[in-house]
Amino acid sequence: MAEKAKIGRVQELIYELKIADAMTRNVITVRPETMMSSLRGLLRDNRISGVPVVEGRKLVGIVSIDDFVSWLAGGGEDCPVRNKMEREIEILCADEPLVNAVEKFDKYGFGRFPVVERGRKRLVGIITKGDIVRELLRRLEIDFQEEEIHRYRASHIFEDMVADRIGLILQYHVMGQDFARAGVSTSGLKKALKRLNIDARVVRRVAIATYEAEMNIIVFAREGDIVVEIERDQIRVEAKDSGPGIPDIEKAMQIGYSTAPDWVRELGFGAGMGLNNIQRCADEMELSSTVGEGTCLRIVVRMDGKRAEGRE
Repeated sequence: MAEKAKIGRVQELIYELKIADAMTRNVITVRPETMMSSLRGLLRDNRISGVPVVEGRKLVGIVSIDDFVSWLAGGGEDCPVRNKMEREIEILCADEPLVNAVEKFDKYGFGRFPVVERGRKRLVGIITKGDIVRELLRRLEIDFQEEEIHRYRASHIFEDMVADRIGLILQYHVMGQDFARAGVSTSGLKKALKRLNIDARVVRRVAIATYEAEMNIIVFAREGDIVVEIERDQIRVEAKDSGPGIPDIEKAMQIGYSTAPDWVRELGFGAGMGLNNIQRCADEMELSSTVGEGTCLRIVVRMDGKRAEGRE
């Protein structure tokens, strides 16, 4: 089997947090009728490279330092911002997982993205790479303080019981197309694993794999269930859905391949990395599917610290 993913707390956090957790809410904006001549001082004084254009609170465009420079190079004849702003812009929704922002920064190379309220295009914030780094550092500090103050030892449930086999079963129901609750099941699972004092490296791998499985149900299926069995030496995750099924599993495992419709991609999901991320995190993975009926994914993550770091 290929070497397992070396997953740190930072990678785990970008799946756990929402964009709303990291974005800047106090956003400097301009209106479409704002004159281009007034942008120089606004960009310089606030040390920003672009500014959203809003009508009321609805995002209608963005004007960047590049737009301003092009306007100057073209003679600098004063005109409203609406004449020079970009109308086709990449946006993020506040309730998307932070990993979607990281992927978009990597894909487009932009310095910032406007953040809107899903469905209404109402501007609620803006996010930069610096915002993401600051929030991750803040969360890491909180994690450290909580770990020092509170250590829950529920893992003794396995140590104090005498039996040939001991297991704890957790089940989560996931509804298709329910993007507002994306990641809720995984978050609940992760909290349970932490309270059992399971190795943090194992928790990260299980959480990322389960998140991807949960998103596959939300994006592609009508509904599904995630069943997690926690044993003394391993964690088993089964994600079973009622959906269209996968016609070609080999093709579905290719990096970047996705059958997600355009509207799902516009929401920031369906990038074609889910099954690969699951495979990287799992010690064992089994995928079966019947077209027209649904898909069943089973993975195993062992409680071995060395294997949790990706070493044999």
